[in-house]
Amino acid sequence: MSSTESSGSVPPAEFRAALGQFASGITIMSTLQDGVAHAMTANAFTSVSLDPPLVLVCVDKGVRMHSAVLDCGYWAVSVLSGAQQAIAERFARSGRDLYSQFDGIGTTAGPKTGCPTVDGALSWLECRTWATYDGGDHTIVVGEVLSLGTGDPSDPCALIYHSSHYRELPGN
Repeated sequence: MSSTESSGSVPPAEFRAALGQFASGITIMSTLQDGVAHAMTANAFTSVSLDPPLVLVCVDKGVRMHSAVLDCGYWAVSVLSGAQQAIAERFARSGRDLYSQFDGIGTTAGPKTGCPTVDGALSWLECRTWATYDGGDHTIVVGEVLSLGTGDPSDPCALIYHSSHYRELPGN
């Protein structure tokens, strides 16, 4: 294992390369702002607490999703299956048209918040923002889970991201 001497500053490219060795699940985070659905691909997502049920997601301060999720205060997360790589790629691209970004993607409005959840996802959660924290160029958004569900267990493969590539992780 090699290390880099640093005077407190780690080169961003090296930081990204090192963290790219950590495999992470892929989610779509969605919210509503003035009745318009916003979404983004997020792999910086994790559970925080069982009691109360809390999760967190990190949102880049430079994307339009940032103000949308902070303004709304409610959001949903869909955990993508291995068959949903194209959806992850679509919502990872910046500059896509806000009003047509969900075209051709099946969604269901969450029962508590109305935020869109992706049909066919392995699971989904609806959240109310519990707290936010400054995280450098991101905001760490902690959400209380209001409702959740699981998808069809016949397609248990999870979509993950490792070493700058999407991959499928077989279930059971």
